[in-house]
Amino acid sequence: MKKILITGASGGIGSSIADKFLKNKYEMILTSSSEVTLSNLKKKYGKNHHYYVLNFKNPDENNIILKKISEEHQDLDIIVNNAGITDDSLLLRMKTDQWNNVIQANLSSNFTIIKALLPNMIKNKSGNIIGVSSVVATSGNPGQSNYVAAKSGMIGFYKSIALEVASRNINVNVVSPGFIISPMTNKLNDNQKNVILEKIPMKRFGEANEIADLVYFLSSDDSKYITGQNIHINGGMLMV
Repeated sequence: MKKILITGASGGIGSSIADKFLKNKYEMILTSSSEVTLSNLKKKYGKNHHYYVLNFKNPDENNIILKKISEEHQDLDIIVNNAGITDDSLLLRMKTDQWNNVIQANLSSNFTIIKALLPNMIKNKSGNIIGVSSVVATSGNPGQSNYVAAKSGMIGFYKSIALEVASRNINVNVVSPGFIISPMTNKLNDNQKNVILEKIPMKRFGEANEIADLVYFLSSDDSKYITGQNIHINGGMLMV
């Protein structure tokens, strides 16, 4: 049975990714940022999987947990770095903590996780690492300079890792979703939704399960010649 680590597994995209791999009989290592959300994951997925709290605000604790994961799951096949936060503000109003927290959660956490778990993949001469970025990493977005910097930095980081480990039979790719149906989009009124939909040629929001399908494809043998790529999934909103 193959084994996958999914960070941010309690969110809309994260839970859809977990559902997809559960359906395909993977053993899962799921992380969330609090004991409350982790408890919900345990109730949903049961005792045959593994659960850990990873919170970007506690780097020392994270290092201890990642060391434990590395030691107990040396046969890890796939890493999906999906966890992230937003804390939006125009640049001139942005506080240093807003910048630092978003960079830590969305970019630096990738460095910490991959550095801790990559040695086992190198030893096993096999693995897949997939990061979830965003369409705004390429397009930019006013009021999100911290988030855009983190998510675009993530793409460059993954491309560099892909070059370092391709010869070890390890694939490294990024998925960049556009507007996906979520609690955030559900809060938009009709006028706000229409403004966004005008920018999307397919005239609809994406669904979390569509992101999960792409992640699953990138982790499968069907994509074993794909590495170092940033794959957009946005209904045509951005074509690059």
